[in-house]
Amino acid sequence: MLNTKEIASIIVIAIILGFTFSALDNLKTLPFLIISIIIVILINVLAKKVAAFHYDSEVEIKIWEMQRYGYKPQYKFKRPFPAGAAFPIIATAFTFGYFQWLACLVFDVKAKIHRSARRHGLYRFSEMTEDHIGYIAAAGIFANLIIAGLAYFLNLPSQMNFVALNIYYATYNLIPFSDLDGNKIFFGNLVLWVFLATISLISLIGVFIIL
Repeated sequence: MLNTKEIASIIVIAIILGFTFSALDNLKTLPFLIISIIIVILINVLAKKVAAFHYDSEVEIKIWEMQRYGYKPQYKFKRPFPAGAAFPIIATAFTFGYFQWLACLVFDVKAKIHRSARRHGLYRFSEMTEDHIGYIAAAGIFANLIIAGLAYFLNLPSQMNFVALNIYYATYNLIPFSDLDGNKIFFGNLVLWVFLATISLISLIGVFIIL
């Protein structure tokens, strides 16, 4: 289900995020953090792949890159800027470890050849629509929030760290910017984005209160 490039991207991001999260803590927690982050990311990614399968399509996970830095078409980097790898390091460095950035991975979606022979809604089509792409992105957010709730109520070992990671990951990825999941959901289904943003915000406040 995951190809070699996707696995490598997830591991690289997990290592970067692990170091940024342990910047103010003992590095002895680093292995646990990396494993926890990998699990959080996999929950998000696998939910998207299941949703994509439902829509007769495939998604490929990759590290978030930015090509443009302005509104005009000519405002482009000569090479794509690896925002997903750079932003966590920049945020941690400039805030001395008090702020971490977690929105690092994005996805491309491609319709399967037989999609045009299936009915989705009122019409037959082979191209992916914005709302279907938004639903696929939302599946990952839903998965992280649901797992966070289950981990909390099941009182798993070190559950609060795992709960917080899932909520942080979901919240950051809801930011409607560039190629992040939040942008896909925002333009695919605004009502769904508002609903998820509200749930994520309430969950985030709950984490701050409890922790």
